[in-house]
Amino acid sequence: MTLPYRVEVVRSKRRRKTVSAHLVGDVVRVQMPAWMSKADEERYVSDLVDRIIRQEGRERMDVASRAATLARRYDLPPPRAVTWMPNRKTQWATCDVATREIRVVERLADFPAWVLDYVLVHELAHFVEANHSPRFWKMVNRYPKAERARGFLTAKGNDER
Repeated sequence: MTLPYRVEVVRSKRRRKTVSAHLVGDVVRVQMPAWMSKADEERYVSDLVDRIIRQEGRERMDVASRAATLARRYDLPPPRAVTWMPNRKTQWATCDVATREIRVVERLADFPAWVLDYVLVHELAHFVEANHSPRFWKMVNRYPKAERARGFLTAKGNDER
């Protein structure tokens, strides 16, 4: 496995159960109990480095700017804030109509950009129509890949409707 970061594993006899990883410069420092096997180490290093890579990608992605651009393009009210939130089982995003804030699940950062854009348009449309009425769907469906994105999201396990 080729990693984009150098990895430094620090084993400790004082650490009993937990494994943690932190990015320090260009090094991922993984701290783990001394008793864990080499196989445990490989699994944890792989999982934790993947998690750090995804987190770095989310931090580099300006999702608020992306939502503002989509709002202008589809003549929808712009959001006041757009942030990432931990993954949920039943929702891809939430919005607060009163404050015009959107929260998007972190998992969407791993999907194609057109899927994230669809979810943002969906939430932006709620600022005009706070339900799933025919008027709401007419606004959402102005996004050219709306139907394709709904299919993609359904296949991934969360149905927005």
